[in-house]
Amino acid sequence: MVWASGWRLASAVSNAGALGLIGSGSMYPDVLRSHIQQCKAATERPFGVNVPLMYAEVEKHLQIVIEEGVKIVFTSAGNPKTYTPFLKEKGITVVHVVSSSKFAKKAEEAGCDAVVAEGFEAGGHNGREETTTLVLTPAVYDAVRIPVIAAGGIATARQMFAAMVLGAEGAQMGSRFVCSEEASSHQNFKNAVVQAVEGDTMLSMKKIVPVRLLKNKFYNEINAAEIRGATAEELKEMLGRGRAKKGMFEGELEEGELEIGQSSYLIKRIQPAAEIVTEVWSEFNDTLQDPLRK
Repeated sequence: MVWASGWRLASAVSNAGALGLIGSGSMYPDVLRSHIQQCKAATERPFGVNVPLMYAEVEKHLQIVIEEGVKIVFTSAGNPKTYTPFLKEKGITVVHVVSSSKFAKKAEEAGCDAVVAEGFEAGGHNGREETTTLVLTPAVYDAVRIPVIAAGGIATARQMFAAMVLGAEGAQMGSRFVCSEEASSHQNFKNAVVQAVEGDTMLSMKKIVPVRLLKNKFYNEINAAEIRGATAEELKEMLGRGRAKKGMFEGELEEGELEIGQSSYLIKRIQPAAEIVTEVWSEFNDTLQDPLRK
């Protein structure tokens, strides 16, 4: 949710009854502090911060989280053993994002309170295993005793219901909220997402860090390079710096990096975040009463 989930989206989701998360991966430390403070002013309900552990200034981010009194942290892209004990000592609930049962066990051993089992349908950075949510969720459920949250390709109530049948206690939705009115992602990007059809996203840049992208000129160039056997260094040079910001935040749809999940095909319109939460919860309860209804 880099360049998409700031304080406006996080507070709107929390105010609607779900758990809003600030995506700190695209933020400098002072920007993160500002977003946390504005989120606290906008909601009295719990919210969390997602902190990618590979981020260069991760320790500054975590210190700000502690100083500002945030009580929920979702960590990703790194070893949970590094910071989980430190965060737990501060009374913070820690949830770690994993792409395999092996990593889920490591998160449990590190003291995490829950894990997000994220299948490779998800947008943005993915695990190298390419395990789908349908397979990953029950596998992680069987592997650990802590709660499991399913993610990756989930944008509807029926999908959330299915994930819970598989053992998840909840679902994390990203792509659906990229297309919320409060998301800080550019309007051009939001429009491109709701216009996407099946097959419009692909996993790319596996030699660097696998990432799911919406097809565009940049993706086509990367794909052609991968087919001819480009090295990791060549791909890094093609990627350059700031390409995700260019695509998702600035709305450059051809040269930018457009990170979004397979569920984009299921997202048909841009809505207020509260409306999305209400709609999903209402449809979930309908599905609970009659799982086979259309």
